[in-house]
Amino acid sequence: KMAGDSRFPDVDTDGSETSEEMEIVVNVGGVRQVFYGDNLNQYPETRLAELVNCLSGGYDSIFSLCDDYDPGKREFYFDRDPDAFKCIIDVYYFGEIHMKKGICPICFKNEMEFWKVDLKFLDDCCKAHLSEKKEELEEIARRVQLILDDLGVDASESRWKRCQKCIWKFLEKPESSYPARVIAVLSFLFILISSVVMCVGTIPDLQVVDAEGNRMEHPTLDSIETACIGWFTMEYVLRLISSPNKLHFALSFMNIVDVLAILPFYISLTLTHLGAKLMELSNVQQAVQALRIMRIARIFKLARHSSGLQTLTYALKRSFKELGLLLMYLAVGIFVFSALGYTMEQSHPETLFKSIPQSFWWAIITMTTVGYGDIYPKTTLGKLNAAISFLCGVIAIALPIHPIINNFVRYYNKQRVLETAAKHELELMELNSAEGKAAGSRSELEDLSREGKDDPFYSSRIKVSHSDTFIHLLSEEKNYRTRLQSCK
Repeated sequence: KMAGDSRFPDVDTDGSETSEEMEIVVNVGGVRQVFYGDNLNQYPETRLAELVNCLSGGYDSIFSLCDDYDPGKREFYFDRDPDAFKCIIDVYYFGEIHMKKGICPICFKNEMEFWKVDLKFLDDCCKAHLSEKKEELEEIARRVQLILDDLGVDASESRWKRCQKCIWKFLEKPESSYPARVIAVLSFLFILISSVVMCVGTIPDLQVVDAEGNRMEHPTLDSIETACIGWFTMEYVLRLISSPNKLHFALSFMNIVDVLAILPFYISLTLTHLGAKLMELSNVQQAVQALRIMRIARIFKLARHSSGLQTLTYALKRSFKELGLLLMYLAVGIFVFSALGYTMEQSHPETLFKSIPQSFWWAIITMTTVGYGDIYPKTTLGKLNAAISFLCGVIAIALPIHPIINNFVRYYNKQRVLETAAKHELELMELNSAEGKAAGSRSELEDLSREGKDDPFYSSRIKVSHSDTFIHLLSEEKNYRTRLQSCK
């Protein structure tokens, strides 16, 4: 810059060159581009369009838009990503922007904000990629925030609140401590023992006969069942009491499963002791047996301790479209082949196809290649129809399998990456904290800065850079590019 001069001496300000005819030279990261005013003025709110009219505003106006300027060449210099810039300038020629493969979506979004180009010009496919990356960052930030909340201790909280947090961590977060891992293993073992007892109790040789001559489970198995239910009850009550959001906890799917696994025991116990006075004994026993069947719900409690089952559940949720297609294929095939089978088998005197609805069962077990053999065709045309039906069934089942497997693998790998990224961010935070303590107090840095402010080399050496571990989703500040926003 030139001291005391507010305008460039070689800038023509008499209006002889209109903004539409003006040629603008932009150098972004060493890549030189030439633009004309008529193209840039299509979007006057963008940064490049503002360059057309900034020359008459002097140094302050020019350097508020760019990093450097060559008045002789009328060339504006920007220290930005040239690859992203090549994509962004497409908006002036095609009215839309496509993000190249290999560019970080979050960095590209920041580049668009710098060049003041609205995100609405980004193509839909690229918006979906950007939304996916933002969701990943939010998930990483959420995991880091949860870990930081667990590590932090708020002295203003009451003793009961701190006790609630400890119980919640103890029961819900096995990775928080060794005793918590022991409790998680014990809970897992109780689920397995309860499931095994439920199955073993149905073996006739292990059952006993009561006074009325009815078979019932062995008393030892009943005692083990009672102990398991006591553990599940205590665990659920403690988790409910320590939950930070009790309504959300009660309505959670896995917690509803927990209730369904516990409730039948207490209902059957109540019916056994009190129901006999209100209804016949046989009705009470039927109700108890029906409730005991509900104990199978406790096997779903394993999903709480198994990341594989959680991943499978999520993959099935994401595969509703593929599963719907599978059911539609099978439904159409079952209807068509059962109708054909019924029609072709009517000529045989010993036909097993009595009606089309009854033929649905044959079509189902044929298309799924189960083939129980209880219903089978006896005519030549019927056998040909059966051969075509199970070939079509194999194809219909095989088609959606690959997308479902892809959803499972992608989600599983994504969870591993997010978990690793969250741990990496915490390690960087700890490293930055240790470096901050070793660097000394802020006042000492300010003294060094004042002493060396006249020495450019010295002052450049003591500049304190922002930590690259900063996660903007954990704070309201958005002034720095974060490590999570960088291409790995």
